[in-house]
Amino acid sequence: MLVFVTGGTGHVGSYVIPDLITAGHEVVALARSDASAAAAYALGAKVHRGDLADLEGLKAAAVESDGVIHLGYRAELLGSGGIAALVESELATVLAFGEALAGTDKPLVVAGSIGTPMNVGRAAPIGAPVSLGRPATEDDPALPSGPIDSGTLVARNIVETTVVALAERGVRSSVVRIPTLLHSATGRLQLIMLARTKGFAGYPGDGKNRWPAVHARDLASLFRLALEKGAAGKTWHAIGDEGIPFREIAEAIAARLGIPAVSIPADELMLPGYFGFLAAVAALDLPASNAITRQALGWDPVQPGLIEDLDNGHYFAPADLS
Repeated sequence: MLVFVTGGTGHVGSYVIPDLITAGHEVVALARSDASAAAAYALGAKVHRGDLADLEGLKAAAVESDGVIHLGYRAELLGSGGIAALVESELATVLAFGEALAGTDKPLVVAGSIGTPMNVGRAAPIGAPVSLGRPATEDDPALPSGPIDSGTLVARNIVETTVVALAERGVRSSVVRIPTLLHSATGRLQLIMLARTKGFAGYPGDGKNRWPAVHARDLASLFRLALEKGAAGKTWHAIGDEGIPFREIAEAIAARLGIPAVSIPADELMLPGYFGFLAAVAALDLPASNAITRQALGWDPVQPGLIEDLDNGHYFAPADLS
């Protein structure tokens, strides 16, 4: 297949493109600068010069392809227009792809976010008691698009719903939901940088709330499988670790840095201090299942789990201080 990929030179894309090429696909990557074009070429892809604001250019590239993987987003909008502007941009992008691919049954695979049953219909305010519910499944709705109340977790359910609905227009559309923690040999973890800066690894309350995780290589293979054989109108869960207690994550980081792991009381999570912008999600319980994904697509995550992967030396190298 000839696959058009947006966000191909980002953290996820830098694994998706080689995985596609190794599987025999040809890749055309969107690149808006000379630097990103050079990076795409280095990964083995051809290049389509342009950006996500150029909807006509996106449609033209999609028409010429056998399928699209959409990983990119306009990060600059977060500074100028906030979440609302970003969501509006994402809607315009996926609808443009939908228009280009309508009636073709070609695949459109879009990156999404893991939800959780306790957050269906509302978001959990920061500092609220953690509800340890069942793991979210692929059939659960996406996270709320908020804001609903103070401390609301804002997510992309409007975009996900739009992508899934494109199946009714003859597009083999699907969403790959990415968990809270994405790790790899080339990425960094904000929790490690926070712990280094503060001198201790914090966790909310008793730290029993769970965060899911996936290795970037396993995530890349799931994007490919969704492209190759995913049914229309589906959501898939890129889950390697179903849910690691936050305290275990903090303790693993603390042990490797030689610093203490410290509980952050619930009533202090919103105060200026440890978690910063992560305060909006730190206390949430986000376990998720991959059972439907594994059965439907034959996906088998084989890379190390998060705790094991923390032994990868790069996570704690001095360069992480920059």
